[in-house]
This record gives sequence, structure tokens and C-alpha cells, in this order.
Amino acid sequence: MTIEAQERGGEIRLAGKLGEMTLPKQVLTLAFWPLLEQILAFFVGMTDIVIAGRMADGAERVAILDAMSLGGYVGWFIYIFQGAVATGVMALVSRATGARDPKLGALALGQGLWLGFIAGLAAFFILQIGLSPLIHWMGLSPEASSQAERYIRVFAWCGPLAGAMFAVNAALRGSGDTRTPFLAMVVVNLVNVAVSVLLVFGPAPFGGHGVEGIALGTVVGWGVGLVTVVLILALKRNEGLRWTREGLGFHGETMLRIWRVGVPQAVEIAGMWVIHSYGLRVISNLGEKGALGAHFIAVRLESMSFLPGFAIAAAAAALTGQYLGAGAPGMAVKAVRFSWKLAVALMVSMGLCFVLGREWLIGLMAPGSGLHERLAGPLLVVCAFTQPFFATCIILKTTMRGAGATKLVMRWAFGSMIFYRVGVLWVLSQLGWISLTGVWIVLGLDLVTQAVVFSRLHFKGKWLEAKV
Repeated sequence: MTIEAQERGGEIRLAGKLGEMTLPKQVLTLAFWPLLEQILAFFVGMTDIVIAGRMADGAERVAILDAMSLGGYVGWFIYIFQGAVATGVMALVSRATGARDPKLGALALGQGLWLGFIAGLAAFFILQIGLSPLIHWMGLSPEASSQAERYIRVFAWCGPLAGAMFAVNAALRGSGDTRTPFLAMVVVNLVNVAVSVLLVFGPAPFGGHGVEGIALGTVVGWGVGLVTVVLILALKRNEGLRWTREGLGFHGETMLRIWRVGVPQAVEIAGMWVIHSYGLRVISNLGEKGALGAHFIAVRLESMSFLPGFAIAAAAAALTGQYLGAGAPGMAVKAVRFSWKLAVALMVSMGLCFVLGREWLIGLMAPGSGLHERLAGPLLVVCAFTQPFFATCIILKTTMRGAGATKLVMRWAFGSMIFYRVGVLWVLSQLGWISLTGVWIVLGLDLVTQAVVFSRLHFKGKWLEAKV
């Protein structure tokens, strides 16, 4: 069934305050707090790398930044399982909210909390067991390998804490409450920065812990944030999402519903992680000193664009689920398309900033490092050209997941990524025709292809028929 066939019927009122708003205001209202949250996340990520970039000079700084690059990639692994649970929870809660079913919402919240914690614990154990082989496979220098292992062993403790908090925040967003997750993440970020700075640069006996101090600051931040969001929900007195005895008790059917939606995303993102690991290995083996650190700097800077894009996508996904739950697929489509235009406009504007201010931006993260300015500068130019396609991928894939069509997203995303990020990179690396900038061009071609594919899938409309 095409989207045109789905767009029947008039406007429909959502539950709560959203029902009193126009569609653009709904998107902007739901995106506002996640946008602030993503801005905070950017500054915290930037703070981590600024701290790392000022811990040492010369070869030692290159090693630390290379280690932090792998650490950031490993952080993505920790969030694979939690993100899968969060996607299932958000899809279920948004449908429950649209259908005005508070019992189902409470069940999804409680079961999501336990599933998120268990998923994070699984990621922790996998990482502790597989870290040494991973570092060896990446081909880091001995100094960078040592720094990476010290950082990641501590950072892995974020797993169960972040997993539980991801699930609770996803439930809140699915219910239309994006303010509470923002406040909880403010706590995470402030504690993270304060503890990290203290443990790295503070007076004895607190300071002097190097990369372990940065990692421990992150762990403490997630722990305090989880306690904060749990308490906020416990103290709520309104009719919205809340803890219940039944919701916190074991409920196999609800867990299976969350898992049915989340598992395809877990498979997709785990596959993405493996695919990206090959790309990092190619970069690490280029023979260019500082290439991995430059890649990490460019990704952190690009996050100024894609993090706000994900904030808009989170709002669009919540509205998609709520409108589908209320039986209004046409309104779900309108929410996606408005968000799509908004994300493209925002991310293209940020891309222009990358081109015009690249030297200054890189200098903030690695002051006085001509090596990193030379390597990372062209990467920001490449990423600027890919922003409209990246925005398209973010909005369309996230809203399809929010509708429950995670298998559809997994199937098509895999095909493009395997072709470009493994096949093309492998051929070019074997022929010796690849550079750091060349790697980013290949990644950009993948985004262009996925944008075309998912645009076509969006207009065909099959994703609107997903079951959760």
C-alpha cells in the first residue's frame, strides 16, 4: 500500500498537551529538549577530547588521541544492546500512549529497565573478554594500545548503568516527555565533566589518573543520572508514565514484544559496529601518523551536526509511533516529512560551518598540532557535502524504527554498508589507492546510497504496516 493510500481521514488529536498543538509545534516541542540534550552531549564529548589533548604533547598526545578514538568506538559497542532495548521500549510506549493504554506503558517501562540493565551487563562482559584481541586487531602502536586498554577497562562499567537509563529515557520520550530525559542527562554530563577534570588535573590524591580518570568520570555520571531519572519517575503524581508493581515484576509477553522490535536493530547496529571496525582497521594501517586521532577529531566535530539531527529524529519517531497507535498513518507521514526538511536544513547549515571554520575547530581539540589540522581538515570538507544525505538517513531510518519496521531498516542498511565500508575499502586498500580522506569519501558514498534507498522505501509506505 502506498503512502497516498494511507493518507485518508482528517486530523486526529493525540493525548495530553500534544493534542492541542499543530504538527510543526509538536515536532519542535518534542525535539527541543533532546536538542539541548544532544548539545550537552557534544560539549561533554568535546570536553573529553580537550582533556585528552592537553594531557601530554608530541608522540604521547598522538598515542592518547588514537586510544580515545578506539575508546569512542568501543563506547558505541556498549550502546548497541541498550539501544536495541530502547528502540523496542520507545515503540511500545508510543503506541500505548497513542492508544491511551497506561497499563501497557507502565509494563514497557518496567520491563525495559531490567532488559536495559541486562543488555548492558552482557556488553560489559563481552568487552572485558574481547578487548585485548580487539586492540591487537586494530594495529595500534604499543603506547596507544596501553592507553586504550586502561581507558576501556574502566569505561566498560558504564554498560549496565547506561543500559537501564537508555531504556527509561526512551520510555519517557515515547510518552511525549522529552524534558525529563534532558534533565537526567544534564546530571550525567555535569557529573561526568566535573569528576573527569578532578581525576585528571585535580590535586593529589584525586588527580593524576590520566585516561582512567576520564573513563571513571563517565561511569560516575551515568550512575548518578540513572538514580536521578528513577527518582523523578517515582515522585511523579500525574496520570503519565510511572512505576507500578506490575510493571516492575516479570512480564514475559511484554519483554518479548520489546525484544521483537529491538533484536533486528541490535543485529543491524552490531553489524554496523563490525563493519566500522574494519574501517578503523584500514585507517589504523594507513601508515599515516595520527590518522586515527584525526578521524576521531573529525567525527567529534561532525557530531555538532548529526546529534541535533538525531534529536529531531527522536521527536519524529515518537510522533510516528503515537499517530500509528491512534490509527492515523497519514499524520505519521506528515510528521516524518516535516522533520526531514528541518533536519536537512539544520545539518546543511552546520556543514557550511565545518568548511568555513575547520582550522579553528580542529585547533580547539588539538591546539598547536599541525599534524591533526592537516589530516582532519579535508575530512570536514567531505562531511559537509554529505550532510543532506546523512540527515535523510537519520530521519527516515529512525522513524521507520519508531514505527517498528526494524527488520526493513536492517536489511537495506546492511547491503549498502557491506558493499562500501567493507568491499570497496578492501579493494582500495589492497591496491594501495586509499588515504584517510579517501576513506571518508567512501563512507560518504555509502550515505548517498542509503539516502536514495530509504527515500524510496519511505514513499512506498510498507513501513507503516509494521507490527509491534
